[in-house]
Amino acid sequence: MSEFFGSLSGTFSRTSGYADEQPVSAEIYSVERLEQYALTLAAEHKTITRKGRAQLLPRLEDNGRKLVAAYRTLVETIRKGRAISPAAEWLVDNFHIVEEQLREIREDLPKSYYHELPKLAEGDLKDFPRIYAVARALIAHTDCRLDTPTLRRFIAAYQTVAPLSIGELWAVAITLRLALVENLRRLAVGIVRAREEREQADKLADKLLELATRRPEGLASLVSERFGKREKIPQAFVVQLTQRLREQDPSLMAVIEWLEKQLAWQATSIEQVIHAEHQRQAATQVTVGNIITSMRLLSTLDWRDFFESVSLIEPLLGADPAGAYARMEFATRDRYRHVIERISKRTRANELEIARTAVELAEEAVQTETGASIADAPDEVDRYLRQRPESHVGFYLVDAGLHELETSFAYRPKLIERLRRFICRHAAATYLGTLAFLTWLVMSVLVLGAYFSSPSAAGSTTASWTLLITATLLALIPASDLALSVLNWDVTHFFPPRLVPRMETTAGIPEAACTMVVVPTIFSSESQVKALVERLEVHYLANQCEHIYFALLGDFPDGDAEETPGDEWLLEVAEAGIAELNHLHSQAGTPRFHLFHRRRQWNPGEGRWIGWERKRGKLEEFNRLLRGA
Repeated sequence: MSEFFGSLSGTFSRTSGYADEQPVSAEIYSVERLEQYALTLAAEHKTITRKGRAQLLPRLEDNGRKLVAAYRTLVETIRKGRAISPAAEWLVDNFHIVEEQLREIREDLPKSYYHELPKLAEGDLKDFPRIYAVARALIAHTDCRLDTPTLRRFIAAYQTVAPLSIGELWAVAITLRLALVENLRRLAVGIVRAREEREQADKLADKLLELATRRPEGLASLVSERFGKREKIPQAFVVQLTQRLREQDPSLMAVIEWLEKQLAWQATSIEQVIHAEHQRQAATQVTVGNIITSMRLLSTLDWRDFFESVSLIEPLLGADPAGAYARMEFATRDRYRHVIERISKRTRANELEIARTAVELAEEAVQTETGASIADAPDEVDRYLRQRPESHVGFYLVDAGLHELETSFAYRPKLIERLRRFICRHAAATYLGTLAFLTWLVMSVLVLGAYFSSPSAAGSTTASWTLLITATLLALIPASDLALSVLNWDVTHFFPPRLVPRMETTAGIPEAACTMVVVPTIFSSESQVKALVERLEVHYLANQCEHIYFALLGDFPDGDAEETPGDEWLLEVAEAGIAELNHLHSQAGTPRFHLFHRRRQWNPGEGRWIGWERKRGKLEEFNRLLRGA
């Protein structure tokens, strides 16, 4: 019995060490009050840019271990047939979502990315990323209940005072997950601790009920002796013990009275403790439910759309004089923003200023050429924008104008970047020169090996030189092949792909960019022509865009004469197939399917009648036709 009460005393004394592990919570704000709070928070935050220690990453691993331990403890409790709280049920039933969040955070927050985020210079979260402090503040004043409109408005309000960097905006999702995981871990520890306290209360109740039948007069004195007046008894313990001892042996009322006296020293009572404990359990259940719901939201939210809706750089680049930026696909816009981010990190310049400068350079190119602004002569500028790439902001971000933008901010490329740019400027000479050097290097090894392994290596003879020359000539082809393989492997790993900027076409091809899908072919038989018509219909069914058209570019097989028997019949079959497709699928009288066919021409080199330049010729002549020939 004395050992048991000693363990209880140790348990109670440890509970006082959780003062800094209370759940992240504060007064619940409305959306309007959150916006006002965001303004205050932005004004208070002072940032520094330095690497420092990745404090959140070790914290994440510790949180993960404790959550897993809490989950296993609760599962074991269920397996033993014991009851758990509603909040614990939320955690157990949805723990797969928690595991998914932990995995996504580990994948999306490498140390290099963490180090680049601006850190707070002062306050309780000093040296933590600023965006993490923003996330913590948001979940504290929403009880972890997130929704997309509130999140957008809070971030937008914060940026009216302190603009966030591109990296910070992309880190919103990660830091919200980190804050939710941190809060859930604190709640999980409290849930497990309360369960342990209830178990300790059950054990004590069993001992007291047993003692009441044998020596009831010593109950109060024993409890008083073991706990003393200065012990702070946990709420869950008091509630569980009271529930077990009420309506039991009358001698146990002495224990209840002793509890009342102990709680009176804490300016409370058993009824108040029971009420507070029920409120705590209800609040914990709501908060755990909110965390799980918010985790689901974070996994389904389109963060690309969210980023562009709150980014201050997006409207700046959207002022592109060419009007092309807003119509480009997301990957291209993201590539443009990465250039701005890279220049900002290297020069410590403001990202918004870099974006604004890129737009101003494009506007200057327009005005220099036309001598007028867009408002002065829109028709003239439109014509100019179609003809001059300098009018597009991308010219200064990913094309030849990049050097001009970098010079504006005294950007100094890294050594590896300079090397890549030099090689790209002298691509042919560098490639061929490196190939020749590698070939010479491989051949030198082979020839030296053959020379020193020759029996006559000690004395130079005509036979040995003949052998070396022969070996050199024979080694030329395998040496060049090996050198070419090594060079191509190096090129593909040293140079990232240079993607071509693309326009957004997910909603369909615009009318200004109507497209003809063509199939160059040779009409050789009736069955083959019908198969081609069917394939053209399949292409249409897979791409039913209003501004996409389809065509066959036909030739007859090579012949001994300009016209051969059967040519006319094959052409009629093709025309009939195209006409049937237009009857089935074309609307408003505009034919969607077309047939372009060429006659044979005499080719002196081949000595036969053929379609000019065959497939390449068909494509070239069709392109000339579209251009007005």
